[in-house]
Amino acid sequence: MEGVIEIDPHSHGTGGPTRRRTPVTLVTGLDSAAVGRATHALVMAGTVLVHHDLGAIASGRVIRTVTSVSPDGCAVEQITEVVLEHGCVSCTLREDLLPLLRRLHQRDSVEEIVLRLDPLVEPEALSWAIDNVIVADMPGFVDGPAGRDVQITATISCVSEMGWLEDATGDVTLAEAGMGVDDDDRTLAQLAVGQVAFADALIIAAADPVMRDAWQSARLMAVLRRVAPRAPILMELPQRRLTAVTVMQLLRAIPDDARRGRIDGPHDPLLRHQPPLVDECGVGIVEFNADRPFHPERLHEALDALLDGVVCARGRLWLATRPDQAFWLESAGEALKVAEGGRWLAAMDADEQDEQDPERRAMAALRWHPGHGDRHSALVVITHRADPDHIRHALNGACLDDHEMAAGPRAWAHFPDPFGTEHTDPCDDLTLGDPALADHTDIPREDHP
Repeated sequence: MEGVIEIDPHSHGTGGPTRRRTPVTLVTGLDSAAVGRATHALVMAGTVLVHHDLGAIASGRVIRTVTSVSPDGCAVEQITEVVLEHGCVSCTLREDLLPLLRRLHQRDSVEEIVLRLDPLVEPEALSWAIDNVIVADMPGFVDGPAGRDVQITATISCVSEMGWLEDATGDVTLAEAGMGVDDDDRTLAQLAVGQVAFADALIIAAADPVMRDAWQSARLMAVLRRVAPRAPILMELPQRRLTAVTVMQLLRAIPDDARRGRIDGPHDPLLRHQPPLVDECGVGIVEFNADRPFHPERLHEALDALLDGVVCARGRLWLATRPDQAFWLESAGEALKVAEGGRWLAAMDADEQDEQDPERRAMAALRWHPGHGDRHSALVVITHRADPDHIRHALNGACLDDHEMAAGPRAWAHFPDPFGTEHTDPCDDLTLGDPALADHTDIPREDHP
């Protein structure tokens, strides 16, 4: 297995770790059977497999299984029922998984940890929690995040050849799919796209050759190559199941500059790793850029164009009514959310600008405008049935026209703004928050006559 990673003992403040961080591999996906096969292929001497089954989380109960290999080569399972005060995913992470990671790091016999994620646990949210959620009051441990002791070195996403594209482009909620709890309003599409977009490598659970639709399989591959560019792909055939050798070969094929648990920010480049820009099997990428702000009300109406025939969309928005804040848009299938993405550099003083990421400052300098600074809108949309011209026309029509631009920011402040903290029909009340904390504004689909 991959060796442990050296870290700066001062990277987390005083009292930094004296041991080297333990590598962690995340395995995720909606296809639970494929996830199980992939994780068990990674279980060997020195590796511990951890799985939290959230099937009964609504009742506040989680089944934790820890699998290791004994000295005689036999797999040993420890199954524990964890009772939570509140039955939610965040409680599972905070109260059980994060402390467990810190404890496993202290065991000399543990060289690597594999986490089999329940579909309800999004890999990006878990990665953020590992690096940012403080684990406190553990005897023998300095208070701090689990990231003091462990480091994500790879994320593998398992994809069903037969079902993933339908899940990723639909509007079925987790409650409708019989997953999670009633107040979890996420959709299968949000999970499916998020799992693949965050992955460093993909495993496709191939269909039986008799059932395979060659065209649909080609469309699936075209989508995956654009959602997760450069991620190596392993096809698991029904007659040739995964082995430790094949999964390890997949891990070794991950590029050195893969994200490996890194969280991209709202102001990071939108097209990392050079995804294919030429249409393939009806799948393509639409890029939209504008140096003038959106009219909030017209943008709200234009968002419907991102919900038909679109796999996913993501990008930054400049709203005329919010001159200081950039907004972050993210969609998957027929679900879309908008969140505050932090202030524009142009809204900061010089000292605040100096504290920002150098890459962000360099990119902003290339497009800096004497009047509005780095404010702009940029979106990347992956389509599979949508008309790219329709998307561009809708978004261009939502931007301020010349007459509105000439009126200036004082007039813009009086535009109707459906993205506020209070809103009436046709949308539910909207709350805008920090995307890192998963607060967001859900934009329900509106079917216009």
